[in-house]
Amino acid sequence: HGKENVDSRHNRGRGGETTRFHTVNVAQPVRFSRKCPTGWHHYEGTASCYRVYLNGENYWDAVQTCQRVNGSLATFTADQELRFILAQEWDLEEKTFVRKDQRRFWVGYQYVITNRNHSLEGHWEVAYKGSSEVFLPPDPIFGTAMSENENVLCAQLQCFHFPTLRHHGLHSWYAENCYEKSSFLCKRSQTCVDIKDNVVDEGYYFTPKGNDPCLSCTCHNGEPEMCVAALCERPQGCQQYRKDPKECCKFTCLDP
Repeated sequence: HGKENVDSRHNRGRGGETTRFHTVNVAQPVRFSRKCPTGWHHYEGTASCYRVYLNGENYWDAVQTCQRVNGSLATFTADQELRFILAQEWDLEEKTFVRKDQRRFWVGYQYVITNRNHSLEGHWEVAYKGSSEVFLPPDPIFGTAMSENENVLCAQLQCFHFPTLRHHGLHSWYAENCYEKSSFLCKRSQTCVDIKDNVVDEGYYFTPKGNDPCLSCTCHNGEPEMCVAALCERPQGCQQYRKDPKECCKFTCLDP
């Protein structure tokens, strides 16, 4: 029986005796609301987190910014992943470097030019050989800031802010001078995030995001596993109270 006697019901048993039923603490299905830090978008299909950085940086600086947050410039494994990216409404508050209805982001591909004779010929490559299996973009639109000497151009994915265009998946691929400044899209593996939005390393105990601050779980492959819940005793001398959503067994008494 739980120590918290929330509800007592009286029923007549056989022989007229009164049978009392006490509600007990029952384990509830656990739902974790986020597997990414604040500001990142989670996609179940790749168990990855995505974030657009709207401050304009050239391609090489964007690469370093993504690496500092344990990620890389995004590459895509399938059409479904790309459609997920195109459907998101990325924040627009910060300064942007293109028209607000059209957003361009550096992503993790480079276009290698092999022939400049009559028209530019070349092929896409994944910028970093360590990337997992990915699909390569179609032929690009060439940017306006191209240099005659550059043999490598960098990929920008253009998507649209208008909801109807977003949800139809309209987009374009640009091969642009790598030293142009642009917003960029980082991708990282999903991770364990605790209730206070801290990232948790593999194998450590933590309280996951959700609505139970009394859970303690182990972080395994970015998922909370082997969770144990603490049960709290009712606060003494208090009839009405509110549980703290972030601290286990901490209450605010609401009595007059």
